[in-house]
This record gives sequence, C-alpha cells and structure tokens, in this order.
Amino acid sequence: MNPREALNLRSLRGQVYDYLRDAINRGDLKPGAFIDQNSLSAEMGISRTPLRDALIQLEAEGFVSILPRRGVVVNGLDVDTVRHLYEIIGALEGAAVVAVYDRLHREDFDRLRTLNADMVVAIDAGDFDRYYGLNLQFHNEFLDRSDNAALVRTVRTCKQRLYDFPRAPEFVPEWELRSTAEHAEFLDLLEAGDVRLAADYLRDVHWGFDVQRPFVLQYYFGGPGRGER
Repeated sequence: MNPREALNLRSLRGQVYDYLRDAINRGDLKPGAFIDQNSLSAEMGISRTPLRDALIQLEAEGFVSILPRRGVVVNGLDVDTVRHLYEIIGALEGAAVVAVYDRLHREDFDRLRTLNADMVVAIDAGDFDRYYGLNLQFHNEFLDRSDNAALVRTVRTCKQRLYDFPRAPEFVPEWELRSTAEHAEFLDLLEAGDVRLAADYLRDVHWGFDVQRPFVLQYYFGGPGRGER
C-alpha cells in the first residue's frame, strides 16, 4: 500500500467512525441492537476494512462489543457502567485541576462564575441544550489547559458515553441546579487556594456516584432500582 492509499484509508475509517457515532447518538443504532455489517457496507458503499477498523475503535471506547461468531452489538448503559464512568471522570478531572491550578488567573475564575450563572438561566428557561453546552465549557476551562492529552481524551470519551449515548430528551432541573451549586462550592475552594480540597470535592461530590446516585437513577433509568443488576 502506498502512502496516499494509507492516508485515504485512515480518512475513510474516520468518516465511518463518525457516521456510526452519530447513528448511536441519534438513537438510530439502539443499545442491544446488532450492527448489520453487510448492509452497512453496502449502504455506505465501502469495503469491510474501514468498517471493521471503526468498530474496533468504538469497542475500545466502550460504545460497542465485538462478540466472536455473533457480531457487533451496541452497548447500553447500566448502573455499574455509569458508576465506573463517574469514578474515571472524577479522578481525572481532579488530577487535571491540581495540575493546571497555577495557570488559572482572576479572569479565568470570573469566566467560570459567569458560565455557572448562565447555566442557571438556561435551566430556568428549560433550555437543556444551552445548559449542556455551558456545562462542557465550564469543565473545559481547566481541561483545555492540561498538557496530558491522554487524560483529556479519556475524560471526553467517558462524557460522550454518558451524555450522547444517545442524550436523553428530558433533563432533571433539580439535578442541574444542584450541579451549579456544586460548581460554586468548587470555585469557592479553588479561589481560596484550597486546590487539593477543590479537587477532592470535584471527585467525591460532583462526580461522586453515591452522592449523585438518586439523580442518576432518575435520569438514566427512570427511577430507583432500574438499570441495576
């Protein structure tokens, strides 16, 4: 294979990956459903190679499972999976905050406060899409300053699984308002110079599964006891 063919193959693999991720996020490929690779290859007009490579990447990120002699199934979320994602995100975001704290300045804290206030306005307006975008911006204020690309990539993949798998059509205003209160407490600690306490709070409260469990069960599974094994 010459270099140009290799580049074209990588580009095609990325396009197939994006197509499949979008299909999962829209709910066109539903959790528990098997992916018909033959039909998909024919529909997209591609060979099985870029499709296979895209599916391998999706499996590595947890979106699908490749089952020998059975096929490829779209993974669903259960309580244990959400708990594990919370543990990963909390630990890594806490580490990122400690690492980048010295790069934060007065204007950064002001911007974080403004983003958090705008989230409250979006919740009051029932605008979940705006709240969602602002929430990502809030956390990205310190994630984007990290020079640990693997950490940032892992956090973002975990959040994509939580938020866009697919994204639930309704949100829980009480939970989102509580989240903004947690943001404010986190910022109080950070501005006071208690960076370790702020990181612990982010990990153990904001991303603490036991703390957030009632809301997780309501949002993802429709109530207590659902989604649990």
